[in-house]
Amino acid sequence: MTSALDVDPANAEQARAWDGDEGVYWAEHADQFDRALRSYRTRFLEASAVGAGQRVLDVGCGTGETTREAARRTLAGEALGVDLSASMLRVARLRAGEEHLDNAAFLQADAQTHRFTPEAFDVAISRTGTMFFGDPVAAFRNIARALRPGGRFVQLVWQAPPRNEWFGAFTKAMAAGRVLPTPPPDAPGPFSLADPQRTRTLLARAGFTGPGVESLQGPMYFGPDTDRAYRFVLGLLGWMLDGLDRPDRDRALADLRETIEAHEGPQGVEYASATWLVTATVP
Repeated sequence: MTSALDVDPANAEQARAWDGDEGVYWAEHADQFDRALRSYRTRFLEASAVGAGQRVLDVGCGTGETTREAARRTLAGEALGVDLSASMLRVARLRAGEEHLDNAAFLQADAQTHRFTPEAFDVAISRTGTMFFGDPVAAFRNIARALRPGGRFVQLVWQAPPRNEWFGAFTKAMAAGRVLPTPPPDAPGPFSLADPQRTRTLLARAGFTGPGVESLQGPMYFGPDTDRAYRFVLGLLGWMLDGLDRPDRDRALADLRETIEAHEGPQGVEYASATWLVTATVP
């Protein structure tokens, strides 16, 4: 799959995951992943401020929910979603077609290196898609080249793990008492942009001006009830059971179900979460 995808060597591992089994799982559960982040949708779209006739670049678009929303808002303009995952892009194209959004297009490419037409876009957006770049400065610089002067770049990224209850709860359950290795804070992954000062520095080095960071909090939704949320999370994190013997595996599964059941409420299974809304401008 990834052999046909031209990626920067720094992003090769991410390409293998997203254009492999991980991307397939996200494609198969597109509605659940979109629903999980729904509490951030309104503020993210407000900050994106997509206007009629504008051209929008959606970085790490996944199954295309944000690309489609941008296409609806830009009317006669265009929205291009870019992602590493062929599986997720197939879902994105299908859904855009079902909604008759002829101004939404999708491209399988590495946004860190893809040769976008210079100054082709008015706005670049990314909903939890920019934390996985192997070289974020190179990626941000490439996105800056694709934006016209005065163009905006709006990102939603995760705050640190202690601010995200879901991450700590699931990791603790699946660890089954093990001390799991902690990757370096700047390694590609969900929390690589959790330090707002680092993110500001990276954007400034890439040529953006006035990086602004706004703290947002909201519930993270994992399913309508314990059983369905348990199956969803286990499908996402089942790899963490590798190497466990039967008693520890049973312990991990029991602990996972216990925390999920404890978080089931009238709106379904929800955990506290926190993100940064990051905005920057091309001079």
